[in-house]
Amino acid sequence: MGSFSIWHWLVVLAIVVLVFGTKKLRNLGSDLGGAVRGFKEGLKGAEEENSQPPSSPQQVTRHTIKNEVEEKDQTKV
Repeated sequence: MGSFSIWHWLVVLAIVVLVFGTKKLRNLGSDLGGAVRGFKEGLKGAEEENSQPPSSPQQVTRHTIKNEVEEKDQTKV
């Protein structure tokens, strides 16, 4: 009872084909393949972004931060 024989799976496959039809199943297969392909390309793109060296960070000085704080104080008044 734990595992199904090949005949059980063939009957299930026949019922699925009768219910959905071969055209819908073919479209479903191509859509699923396109989704998997897009997912793989997305992963490849993410790996390429991570492998590129990061751009030089902006230099932050106390003067810059002080000016930003003063600007925020002026806008609150």
